[in-house]
Amino acid sequence: MDKNQKIQFSSQAEIKLYQEARLSEAMAYLQAHSKFYQSMFRKHHIDITKIKTIEDLQQIPITTKTDLQLYNDDFICVSKDDIIDYVTTSGTLGDPVTFVLTSEDLDRLAYNEYLSYNTAGCSKHDILQLMTTIDRRFMAGLAYYMGARELGMGVARVGNGIPELQWDTIHRIHPTCGMVVPSFLIKLIEFAEKNGVDYNDSTLNKCICIGEALRNPDFTLNTLGRRIQNKWQALKLYSTYASTEMQSSFTECNEFQGGHLQPELIIVEFLDDDNQPVKEGEAGEVTITTLGVKGMPLLRFKTGDICYHYSEPCACGRNTIRLSSVLGRKGQMIKYKGTTLYPPALFDILDNIPHIKNYIVEVYTNDIGTDEILVRIGSEDTSDVFAKEIKDLFRSKVRVAPAINFEPAEYISKLQMPPMSRKAIKFIDLR
Repeated sequence: MDKNQKIQFSSQAEIKLYQEARLSEAMAYLQAHSKFYQSMFRKHHIDITKIKTIEDLQQIPITTKTDLQLYNDDFICVSKDDIIDYVTTSGTLGDPVTFVLTSEDLDRLAYNEYLSYNTAGCSKHDILQLMTTIDRRFMAGLAYYMGARELGMGVARVGNGIPELQWDTIHRIHPTCGMVVPSFLIKLIEFAEKNGVDYNDSTLNKCICIGEALRNPDFTLNTLGRRIQNKWQALKLYSTYASTEMQSSFTECNEFQGGHLQPELIIVEFLDDDNQPVKEGEAGEVTITTLGVKGMPLLRFKTGDICYHYSEPCACGRNTIRLSSVLGRKGQMIKYKGTTLYPPALFDILDNIPHIKNYIVEVYTNDIGTDEILVRIGSEDTSDVFAKEIKDLFRSKVRVAPAINFEPAEYISKLQMPPMSRKAIKFIDLR
């Protein structure tokens, strides 16, 4: 693995040349070791020696989640004796896919999270409270721990849930940074308020947030971000975006202007439905080519995540591409009464409504073959008046109103955390 922390501060032209040199190495490795890509190159008559620039990648077909599901083993480039760690994807858009990591891949994963923490302003003087699972075949939890160790931070591995244990850890160990799903911070605030805990006076001064958007495309805080920040004003909120497939992450710096690419670890493209590059300012599907991965490298893999990208230099001094929060998953796009929606747009509305304790958004196909939306809401107020207020708010924000069902908050909580889940679920696709 090529460690080059300085490359993110180089000029954009230098970053591009550096990545293209790494791309040639990645192509040669795939040609030599990947059964899937060997077959692709033969079928499409691809001469890898002619793939010299990032623009040349457009000559190569994209790789899809379906490819990974159908030909999972063909992506593995090493013998079983070289595999150290087995993980699976979350299975958000289908059956989970198994990924394998070598010892070198684990080193690369630790280095990525070292860079991520560094981007967010962490140092070895910080103590990290890890509020995500480190088991359940979850790559990220292990990566967060190894990256903290690489940086020299102390770590309290608390895991997810259990607000009481989280606050006991904060009081006992005095962590300065949290790694957390941001909606869980709302539960920490609620627990603190009920139990007389002054969260603004705690040692926790920043959180790196995963799995849920905190910002709008213009980088202002969205509803969830504002709810946290309006209460916990002393807490800085950083977004980080990653996936098992990319084995890398995009993390915000202190300017909070999008997640930074790590050029030595990944090449990123932003493509439309026809696999053509979108212009800056247009939403595109994040498409990645991994660099330096040994176990299961990927070439032009379409993640399903829709983002905006930004190329102007950041005030922090980095000249890397930056990503917005994820607008939605392509496979989760909803066409409802003539309006195209992604689940995060619905979450943003629901997160802003007082008296809603929790919720699940369900999408299903109706008798005439079109999408229907049902929002299951846990709330003490189950009146028709409140239901109408919710629907009116939806109409004012996204022009359409879904069906509303009030159900016990305890039941919604069980739906959100099924036995095999590694993170809370707010969207169920029954189509």
